[in-house]
Amino acid sequence: MNTPPEAGADLRSDSWSIYRRLLKYAKPHAGVFLIGVLGSLLFAASNGALAWLVKGFLHGAFINPDPRIVWAVPFGVVVLFTLRGIGDYVQSYYPSWVGRQVIKGLRRDVFSHYLRLPTAFLDQQQSGHLLSKLTNNIELVAAAATTAAISLISDSLTIVVLLVTLFVMNWRLAIFCIAVAPLIAWLMRIANRSFRRYSERIQNSMGDITRVGKEAIDAHRLIKIFNAEDHQVGRFEQVNEHNRKSNMKLVRARAISNPVVQCIASVALASVLYVSIRQVFSRHMEVDEFFGFLTALMFIPSPLRSLISMSGPLQQGIAAGQSVFELLDHPTEDGGGARTITRARGEIEFRNVSFAYGTEKGDVLRDVSFQVKSGETVAIVGPSGSGKTTLVGLVPRFYDVQQGAVLLDGVDVREYRLTDLRSQVSLVSQEVVLFNDTIRNNIAFNAVEKTDAEVEAASRAANVIEFVNEQPQRFDTLLTDRGQNFSGGQRQRISIARALLKDSPVLILDEATAALDNESERRVQQELALLMRGRTTLVIAHRLSTVENADRIVVLDQGRIVEIGNHRDLLARGGLYAKLHGMQFNV
Repeated sequence: MNTPPEAGADLRSDSWSIYRRLLKYAKPHAGVFLIGVLGSLLFAASNGALAWLVKGFLHGAFINPDPRIVWAVPFGVVVLFTLRGIGDYVQSYYPSWVGRQVIKGLRRDVFSHYLRLPTAFLDQQQSGHLLSKLTNNIELVAAAATTAAISLISDSLTIVVLLVTLFVMNWRLAIFCIAVAPLIAWLMRIANRSFRRYSERIQNSMGDITRVGKEAIDAHRLIKIFNAEDHQVGRFEQVNEHNRKSNMKLVRARAISNPVVQCIASVALASVLYVSIRQVFSRHMEVDEFFGFLTALMFIPSPLRSLISMSGPLQQGIAAGQSVFELLDHPTEDGGGARTITRARGEIEFRNVSFAYGTEKGDVLRDVSFQVKSGETVAIVGPSGSGKTTLVGLVPRFYDVQQGAVLLDGVDVREYRLTDLRSQVSLVSQEVVLFNDTIRNNIAFNAVEKTDAEVEAASRAANVIEFVNEQPQRFDTLLTDRGQNFSGGQRQRISIARALLKDSPVLILDEATAALDNESERRVQQELALLMRGRTTLVIAHRLSTVENADRIVVLDQGRIVEIGNHRDLLARGGLYAKLHGMQFNV
């Protein structure tokens, strides 16, 4: 498919803007990169010098014999190839050093940006694609920013030096060499367009591979219990085959471009040979000049081939850079308002709150209004999809309301500094999040100012100390992936100890015991009761037995409040709560 001229211009402009942005990451290391460029210059100069050495050798050995050539040429060969080796090392090592710095800096920025993206945006993303950008795409970006760049510089310098050598030796023959340059440039432009298109497809397919692989690893128990190994292998094979086909299209484009360019170059070489041989026969060119010219000419195809080959990684890197920078350009969470708060009283109000994730899905919450007093425990129950988790997520501003307001101590939460607001809230959820770190560091998560005594006190209160004392390294025991070397109840107690140590005035319990067995639930409920003491607590629960002692129960249905009251009153009314309670207890 032909690309219109204006589309091609837009592509070049877009590519250059992306590449210019990539180079900003290399800019702090410009001095080191310049050393690599000097190495390229030395390497390129050695190629031109070799052609002159051949010419001088033939002239001094056969045309006008000179005894000094016996020592001069061997010495010159050693010096020349030593300098060539030094140049080759410098042009390879120092840009690679810069490349790893670019990877480090870009990965740091992308990872930091991930942590500051809005929850609503992250909810819509596939983790596999995000991980692929952080790993595979950034490697390709660094290759474009440094390795490909130095190759382009080195090969271009080599070609320029050799062309200058050709013109100095015989400008008429040199014209034959550059006659095909416009045609080669046109072919490279077409190849670059194909490389860019195929590279984008490859990166998307790598995201699919990461996604399917991550899903299978995370869900390995489910896969085993359903004997679904072959099914998952089939899913993986689909995305793997798509990746193979995309790569082969890129390989084919590269494989075609090299021989086509070489065929065109061979026509120029044949023309040069024809004319130069005739000039030698007619005594218009000396043999030493001919072989010197031929030596320089024969050196050109190698950097030309490398130049064409590098356009593929360069376009891959630009395509990868585009996807990475699109992510970096996505707005992060705002920092909130200017109001500061040290410790809230814990009074919460939902005032005419409405919320929707998207216009096509409709409202998740509709005109929700109720107040929670300081130190009060309010349970939020209702059928699945009624908006319970979304509602409590409005308090720490995981999401922002479209209509109405959420207030903390009488102030709209959007007026507080975001870090201050979230320091007032602790979260204990069904999905316990633990890190591959020590028990101590999981409890004292981001609380570096807490002493060991405070960590141990929180651990005792949450009964973590029971199983910590059984570990040979006690608090320095490492948790494996997501804490799988501990039971569900033990992992939940670590998260409770973390919340106790944070000591925030507002607590959110989101199905905190839903994944536990009866015995573990009973014990964890005891620790939760201690955690809830003196705090404003919002409890989400499907098991209604866990909220019977709440001060009030808010019943949601399809995003609206249908009932509010305590356990006894709601049972007496015989409404939705009583129905849900009866279904669970077969009443």
